[in-house]
Amino acid sequence: MLDIKFIRQNPDKVKEGIAKKRAEINIELILELDNKKREILQKIESLRSNQKKLGKENIVKAQKLKAEIKNIEPELINTEKKLDFLMRQIPNLPLEEVPSGKDEKENVILREWGKKTNFDFKPKDYLQLAESMGLIDIKRAAKVSGTRFGYVKGKLAVVQFALISLTIEFLTKKGFLLVLPPVMIKDEMMEAMGYVDTEADRAERYFLEKDKLYLVGTSEQSIGPMHTGEILEEMPKRYLAYSACFRREAGAYGKDTKGILRVHQFDKMEMFSFCKPENSTKENEFILEMGEKLMQSLCIPYRVVQLCTGELSGPSANTYDIEAWMPGQNCYRETHSASNCTDFQARRLNIRYRTKNGLQFCHTLNGTAFAMGRILIAIIENYQKKDGSILVPEALQKYAGFKKI
Repeated sequence: MLDIKFIRQNPDKVKEGIAKKRAEINIELILELDNKKREILQKIESLRSNQKKLGKENIVKAQKLKAEIKNIEPELINTEKKLDFLMRQIPNLPLEEVPSGKDEKENVILREWGKKTNFDFKPKDYLQLAESMGLIDIKRAAKVSGTRFGYVKGKLAVVQFALISLTIEFLTKKGFLLVLPPVMIKDEMMEAMGYVDTEADRAERYFLEKDKLYLVGTSEQSIGPMHTGEILEEMPKRYLAYSACFRREAGAYGKDTKGILRVHQFDKMEMFSFCKPENSTKENEFILEMGEKLMQSLCIPYRVVQLCTGELSGPSANTYDIEAWMPGQNCYRETHSASNCTDFQARRLNIRYRTKNGLQFCHTLNGTAFAMGRILIAIIENYQKKDGSILVPEALQKYAGFKKI
C-alpha cells in the first residue's frame, strides 16, 4: 500500500506510475475521501474536546455533544472503508530505472550467460524424453487429479532432492535461514501481501471458503507476514523457504497445458529478504546474483531480463527474470524472478525498524532459488544425450549419487 501522504503530495507522479502498470484508479476520488475523512476526524476531535471541557458542569450539553459524535461516527467508518478499498487497488509504483512498456515484448534483455550446446542430433522436448523413460507421468496424474498435474518419478525425483541439497548448502552460507513455511495463510495476510487486490489476482488463487485460508502460490506469501506488527532489530533478514505452491493458471488456457511447465501444484525454493530502504536496490541485485550463481553451478545457459512496467506484478517496483535456454523447445523459458517490493507490503503488514528519526517501514524483496519443475525441464533438455540418456549436472552428482539417468 502506498503512503497516503505521498499521494497527497505527488498525485501526478502516482497517476503516471499506475498508468505505466496499466491500472485504472480514481486518484481524485481517493483524495476527496481522504479529505472528507480528515474533516470528519477534526470535527469529532473538536466535539470531544468541548465535551471534556463541559464535564460534570453541564451534563445536558455534554450528552448532546456525545450523541452528535455517535451520529457522525458511522459516516467516518463508511468513508474509511471506501478509502481503504480504493487504496488497496493502487499497485506499487515502478522505480525510475524500470523500462516503460505494455507487455513482455517490451521487456529488456540485460545479458546472456553460457554457451548453448551444439547438439549433433535434434534435441527432444523434455516431455517426450521423460515420458519415454518413465520419469514423468502426466496420464496417471490426470486420472487421479485432472489436467496440469504430474508424477515425477525415479531418478528424476532424486535429482529434485539433489537440487534442494545444493541450494540449502549454497544459500545458508550466504546468510539465508532455512524455513519450511505453512502453505495455507489467512485471507488478511494474502491481502496484506498484495496478491488478491484485483479480480484477476483472486482468479489465480485457491481459496478455502469455509476456513478463510488461501493456498500460497509462492512461499514468499507466507514468509512476508511472519513478522507482521514487529520491529526488526537486525537487517537484512534473509530467509530461504521450501514449499509446495498452488496456482490456478487461470489466464494460461491453451498454452503450455501439457507436461509440468505450467501446473497447478509445484515445489519451489524461494529467497525472501527484509532490508532498509536505502539498501533495497542493492539487495535486489544480490538476490538476482544468487539465482544466477545457482544457474551457473548447473552450467545451464540463460539470459537476464528486466520486466517493463506493464509486466510488473501489483506489489513489485522492479523485477528481473532469469530465462533458461530450452534446446528441445528452441526457446528461453522463465525459471526465476527477483523482485523489489519496496515498502508496499511492509506498510500493510506494519513491519518496521528503528532509525534516529523514529520507526520506519522496511523494504521486502523476493527471488526464486529454484522452481523445481522448470529447472528439471531445463536439465533434461540441456543434458540429454544421443542415446536417450540424461546426464546429471556435475554440481548435483554428489547429492544424487549417480552421474546419469
